[in-house]
Amino acid sequence: MGSPEKEQAPMTYKEYATWPEGKRCEVLDGNIISMAPSPTPEHQSVSLQLSIEFGMHLRGKDCRVLAAPIDVYLFEDHRKGWMDENVRNWVCPDLVVICDQNKIQKNRIVGAPDLVVEILSPATAKIDRMDKRIAYERAGVKEYWIVDPANQVVEVYLRGKTGRLELHGVYNRDDAVLVHVLKDFVIDLRNIFQ
Repeated sequence: MGSPEKEQAPMTYKEYATWPEGKRCEVLDGNIISMAPSPTPEHQSVSLQLSIEFGMHLRGKDCRVLAAPIDVYLFEDHRKGWMDENVRNWVCPDLVVICDQNKIQKNRIVGAPDLVVEILSPATAKIDRMDKRIAYERAGVKEYWIVDPANQVVEVYLRGKTGRLELHGVYNRDDAVLVHVLKDFVIDLRNIFQ
């Protein structure tokens, strides 16, 4: 996504729901990360190609792929059964795979997706690699991909025995990547980085 700015105002989902349509943000521990509205064409191309690959594979299966923008409630908030006025942790990943259909609600995902994909830009790299990786780890995400269009690289993190997201592998344009949360599914990165 575009260039985020960290703001120091505590935010709940209820407050966010009153914002004008089209203004989006992500919130971790009540701290707002504002996002620029327009990703680059390169970002959008990678997102589209990944959506096509996942969508074709998942057609007729129990899991679903959803692309941004979609809000995802994370960890403690949904486990406590909090309503919108208390929720202080939500993100808008570039792509998610959800295998538990009960997590898909009217206007959001409630709980950890099985797989999350974030597509880097220079402005979001630190947030995606650190803040959001830690948030996804805490939430219970099983597989996390960081896709770097500029360098045509995909980093794959898997939940380890300790519950942490551990770097499993780094793949370049000429590689094929196994999607661990989905049975027998491999993505040829030449189809993604065109």
